[in-house]
Amino acid sequence: MRKRLKIDSELVHLGRDLDKSSGYVNIPPYEGSTILHHDIADMKNRVRLQMNGEPSFTYGTEGGPAHQAFYEAMNQLEGGAGTWAYGTGLAGCVTPFFAFVQAGDHVLVTDSVYGPTRDFCETLLKRLGVEVEFYDPLIGSGIERLIRQNTRLIYMESPGSHTLEMQDVPAIIAAAKKKDVITMIDNTYATPLNFNPLRLGADVVIHAATKYICGHSDVLMSTVTCSERTWPEVKRVSKILGQYASAQSCYLGLRGLRTLKVRMDAIGAHTQAVVDWLSQRKEVESILWPAYPKDPGYAIYKRDFSGPIGLFCFTFKPNFTDEQIDKFLDSLTLFGLGYSWGGFESLILRCYGKRTVRNRTDLDRMVRVYIGLEDPSDLITDLEHAFSAIQ
Repeated sequence: MRKRLKIDSELVHLGRDLDKSSGYVNIPPYEGSTILHHDIADMKNRVRLQMNGEPSFTYGTEGGPAHQAFYEAMNQLEGGAGTWAYGTGLAGCVTPFFAFVQAGDHVLVTDSVYGPTRDFCETLLKRLGVEVEFYDPLIGSGIERLIRQNTRLIYMESPGSHTLEMQDVPAIIAAAKKKDVITMIDNTYATPLNFNPLRLGADVVIHAATKYICGHSDVLMSTVTCSERTWPEVKRVSKILGQYASAQSCYLGLRGLRTLKVRMDAIGAHTQAVVDWLSQRKEVESILWPAYPKDPGYAIYKRDFSGPIGLFCFTFKPNFTDEQIDKFLDSLTLFGLGYSWGGFESLILRCYGKRTVRNRTDLDRMVRVYIGLEDPSDLITDLEHAFSAIQ
């Protein structure tokens, strides 16, 4: 039996089938709606295969060869039973809720959840009669105290949006399993390379493939990879709701996976250099980066994550005003002012997260930084210039 490849080699060969791609290194994206069948017997056979959960193409929304190759790659990386792709990052975050909850159910959602996912929970989900309770991201095994008889689902995100709290995911999963509660986690920050919640017993893993997986800031897409018990219902509900990613997006997602390890290694090294420099700046009160030894979540990061990450936040000291912080951002030339992250370019923005459980008084002084593939010495020079501009 051949031993498993190193991840660098595995990423190069994931989802590749020369028979299906006519020998092309990258499976071409077939865009279309109607798929023609040879005859009625062929049509019935394809539908039968589809009903049995086997790969079969009957209509454009079922996907095509590029979808299937991308799904197989994500399943292999995450250890999942099935993957579905969606046309935006947010669609992947919210669609699985509809697979598991109904009026009268209670769900637990981390207080550090991605803002638009929070909006969905506080508006549409509540309007549908689902009770949403936000929990302290640092609760760990204590979440068992919040689980009720009607608790259906726990939604995690680790690290959390903006404030980057590391959750004790294994402890939360263990507590959920005792009560047969579904666990979902947004794993975008870690990528499938650095953390695999399904292998720890999670039920649903979400990635905003818009970010690291596609990696070039030119695709809107997410993936949901499921355990054996959750996959059939997530797939069924996703199809009912018309959720679908284009063949081109899946093609770009698969292509992005090929270079994911190389990009993540470079981004991690660049981030380390910038964080080391920022930690010496007199203007900086604190740095929130789980890979930073002084970060409160460092121990969990070292235990659970296996590789580098490129997103962090830092807070200005209290004597800096809103106007000064805005001027700092406006003085940067290499850092783009823009939402999202995970591409090749460095980005920066102000943090405006909402918290209702664990109160934070530093959000108005917090800046989120994403480090890309630029030389870190150039990024440091840019930051130094911006600090000088607000003295």
